[in-house]
Amino acid sequence: MKCSCCGRDHVCTVREVAAGRGAVGRLPELLAKYGAKKPFVFCDPNTYRAAGARVLEILRESGIDYRSYVMAEVRPKPDEHSVGSVAMHFDTSCDAIVAVGSGVLNDIGKILANLTKKLYITVATAPSMDGYASNSSSMERDGLKVSLYDQSPDILIGDDEILAAAPTRMALSGLGDMLAKYVSICEWRISHLVNGEYYCESVADMMRSALRSCVEHADGLLTRDPEAVGEVFSGLVQAGVAMQYAGVSRPASGVEHYFSHIWDMRALAFGTPADLHGIQCAVGTLYTVRMYEKLLTITPDREKARRFAEAFDYPAWAEKLKCLVGPAADTMIALEKKEGKYDVAKHHARLERILSHWEEIKAVIREELPSSLDLEALYRKIGLPTSAAEIGIDTADLKTVFYATKDIRDKYVLSHLAYDLGVSEELAEVLS
Repeated sequence: MKCSCCGRDHVCTVREVAAGRGAVGRLPELLAKYGAKKPFVFCDPNTYRAAGARVLEILRESGIDYRSYVMAEVRPKPDEHSVGSVAMHFDTSCDAIVAVGSGVLNDIGKILANLTKKLYITVATAPSMDGYASNSSSMERDGLKVSLYDQSPDILIGDDEILAAAPTRMALSGLGDMLAKYVSICEWRISHLVNGEYYCESVADMMRSALRSCVEHADGLLTRDPEAVGEVFSGLVQAGVAMQYAGVSRPASGVEHYFSHIWDMRALAFGTPADLHGIQCAVGTLYTVRMYEKLLTITPDREKARRFAEAFDYPAWAEKLKCLVGPAADTMIALEKKEGKYDVAKHHARLERILSHWEEIKAVIREELPSSLDLEALYRKIGLPTSAAEIGIDTADLKTVFYATKDIRDKYVLSHLAYDLGVSEELAEVLS
């Protein structure tokens, strides 16, 4: 059925979501329903304790043959090594894959399922991120954070008791990933105005509704209330569905995610501190909302913006990228050769579209974003960090990190808009 808002057919490849108390007990039933007789179950040491042992017990009690693998790393990295490790332990006689875990485990499972074309089931162990139902994996390839479009789980199992037993910080990470949707929807609409990018109001409204529900239940995360945790998990699943409907990650991530990606790349290259993805996204979201508030106080200056773009020294900037993220900069530089965002003629054309839609852009910012004071109050109430310093990240490079967020993907975000207006430095002044 075509969407009445955008005219596209919205498709989601998740076949079934089993949620609620005791949902993990439905695993044998779901395997049988979809014709699977011998699953390959994998997890890491933490998720084995959280739910993996229970999953294997359920399979044994049901008389279901299976193969299993517990990864050696307590916190597997989302990279080629982890994918290869699971793939090399996969038994080709198995007709289903069951990942017991959250972010990294789920993403590895998506890649393996895409390669093997087997039924894929995820048993969620924490409401920690929004990728459960998405058809993409957020991975590190050649040192760069990339989104690999593969497939979503066929079946998602979210048992409230298992999810509520997850560390509170993981639940806060999931909420942080949801709070990022304030920015993602805002930037999706702005790019629609500036670049004519595809946008669907029904998908955006689906995301807003899920976000509201998560915020309403935020207090319950501190007490690990199963209902609150279940609501956050539901919102995270809906975010993945929204990404599938849109065909891109736009409904769920914007510049705030790129703060997180750069911190992850720096950790990979230089061993600097990094935190859970959703925690980093929460910090990035607060920074971003503050910068958008600053942007609303600025009157665009066509000549200033043109001079800024014409004087921009890309070779010097490329060297700064190498210092900031190490080898991953090579991929970012290669992307620029393809995208050409720094091309002066392209800049001037974008600038004219920005100026012609400036009042609409300001209206979008006001409509979509909460005030930074309200957002900060929420963070302090539930224990989310309000700065990079609070999660051990050096703040000396914050401005450069913001400038670099526009180089990660060919996605139009605040840092690109700020570059086009020649106001990057003014916005970055609010970072601390």
